[in-house]
Amino acid sequence: MQSETSIEFSNRDLRKLIIPLVIEQLLAITVGLADSMMVARVGEAAVSAVSLVDSVNVLLVSAFAALATGGAVVAGQYLGRREMEKANHSAQQLFLFMGECALVITALLYLLKGFILHVVFGAIEADVAAYANTYFMIVESSTFFLAIYNAGAALFRVMGNSNISMVVSLLMNGINVAGNAILIFGFHMGVAGVAIPTLVSKIVAAVLMVVLLFRKDLVLHLSRPFSFRHERSMIRNILYIGVPNGIEGSMFQLGKLMLLSAVTVFGTASVAANAIGNIVGTFQCMAPQSIGLGMVTVVSRCVGAGDMKKARFYTRKLMKWGYASMLLTNLLIFALMPVILWIYGLSEETNAYARVILFSHGGVGILLWPLAFQLPQTLRAAGDTRFTMTVSSLSMWIFRVIFGVWFARGLGFGVLGIWFAMYIDWVCRTVFFVARYRGRRWELKGLKA
Repeated sequence: MQSETSIEFSNRDLRKLIIPLVIEQLLAITVGLADSMMVARVGEAAVSAVSLVDSVNVLLVSAFAALATGGAVVAGQYLGRREMEKANHSAQQLFLFMGECALVITALLYLLKGFILHVVFGAIEADVAAYANTYFMIVESSTFFLAIYNAGAALFRVMGNSNISMVVSLLMNGINVAGNAILIFGFHMGVAGVAIPTLVSKIVAAVLMVVLLFRKDLVLHLSRPFSFRHERSMIRNILYIGVPNGIEGSMFQLGKLMLLSAVTVFGTASVAANAIGNIVGTFQCMAPQSIGLGMVTVVSRCVGAGDMKKARFYTRKLMKWGYASMLLTNLLIFALMPVILWIYGLSEETNAYARVILFSHGGVGILLWPLAFQLPQTLRAAGDTRFTMTVSSLSMWIFRVIFGVWFARGLGFGVLGIWFAMYIDWVCRTVFFVARYRGRRWELKGLKA
């Protein structure tokens, strides 16, 4: 993808990088959709329980993916500099650091289970609470494997080899869907039938990532035997970029989690509609999100090589791709809306809320989502993660959380108020990220050593 003197990505290179990422994201979202549809056959209480616990899991997925991407940015910048030994050391340290963090988080999750289920989730009904407890106990044991998988996937992406992460994701999601079908419909295990395949699939994916990354023919690979020695300078670089990235992702999902307390008081129909909105709404943004992951690979290489002109060139090109994909995806979803809601088979009250959520989310997203969420990937790839963390966190808590509660309860919009406040958050992000990108300060944030 690059010559000896400059970083070059042809359209073919970009397609080879991005198409597997789109497929990978599509698989992940489709499995989420399939999970919710299968568990819907158990009842609305089960749908609500799984969506509540998955809001915690989404926080973990977001945090680990953000931290892994931050670590991969370090490796990508070293690759752009042609410092291969440091690039490999950074990959090794990323695995070590994320594994240790995951073990600590797993212990905290089980210690805080009661607080999460009964305080964070608010006043949920007894059957929802029982289902949530079962799902939580099984799924949270996959936290370590989730972290390892994310570290491996991020490293393969920054190598430009997104095919590997796609294939592993295909296998992982295949195990998940097949396991759900067998345990729910064959053995009638209910919520546990959704949780067990999730755990097994993540174990398989993590093991595969580790085995593949021990191959010495890869640009980035793990040493054999694996070294558990911490390299302070390398950890410092990973923390400098990865931690603000991880905090940003965690704060974003934590804010969404806190809003669940506001949603649960409006009843099961609102919780179920919110769950459908979160799943299908994620699909609405899937393509530009995938292209944004590709931007991290491309821009981090350009920044590492010191070629900021190319970093801006590829950012503009991929932003155009993001807007085109956002438009096409949402037009398709709008056309299929009756079918999507029919498949869920929920109450008309739930469907009415879901229609408003999905049409508004897609319509506003066509205008703002790529600028609010795809563009900052360039800033992150350059190492400007403190700025993106600050803007994203403040905007999230001021507009989405505070305004969300006000709109929902104070102004009487109910669950819809949470979503309307989110669009104000998008406007704020767009204003700050566009202004930052048009300036030059982000170009000076790359690795210094």
